[in-house]
This record gives sequence, structure tokens and C-alpha cells, in this order.
Amino acid sequence: MSSKRFQDWRVYQLAEGLADEIWEIVDGWKQLAKDTLGKQIIRSADSIGANIAEGVGRGSYQDNRRFVKIAGGSLNETQHWLRRAYCRKLLTAEQVNTLKQMINNLSPQLNAYLKSIGNIPDNK
Repeated sequence: MSSKRFQDWRVYQLAEGLADEIWEIVDGWKQLAKDTLGKQIIRSADSIGANIAEGVGRGSYQDNRRFVKIAGGSLNETQHWLRRAYCRKLLTAEQVNTLKQMINNLSPQLNAYLKSIGNIPDNK
């Protein structure tokens, strides 16, 4: 990930894709579900990509690693909200399968990105 243009990175694009898919799903829910669970899940999903972007912009590998770890936490939070949505019958089996596949693609990419940051000094 040598480019500073995070928008071109696969990990960021996967995070965006997940957030956009969740937005589309939540948009079809009834108002109560949107106002409670929907807002939470959208925030947590949007936070994944936002933290990847913010980490890059911080300018140090320590800060970047910290924000990528926060992105991982947001991914876990998103999974929590998806479980709640499924239990409350807000997601179809097809939606669950789509989202599960997206998460299964994103999670290892996020871990690989974190490992790629390493402890390389900023001036190298």
C-alpha cells in the first residue's frame, strides 16, 4: 500500500462497499428500525472506511496503526448490529449471505493492512 491515495486501496473500497450495501438495506426498513438499529449500524459501517482514511492522514505509522485498529473495532460493532438486525427479522437470508461475504473479504484485508504498516519509521 505504497500510495497515499487511500481511495485506491482495496481495503478502503471493500469498507465503502459494505457501508453502501448496509445503507441500501436500512433505507428499506420501517421508521422505528431505521431510527434505532439502522442509525447505529450505518454509523459503525461508515466508521470503518473513515478510520482507514483518518489514519493515513495522521502522518505517522503509530497513528495509522491506531486508527486501523479502531476500524477493526467498528467492523466488529457492525457485525454485532447485523446480528441484532437478523434476530429482529430485518434482514433476508440473501442479505445476510451478501453481507457475510463482504465482511469475510474485508476482515482479512484490514488485518493485512494493519500488518503492512509495521513499525517502519515515517521518514523511510
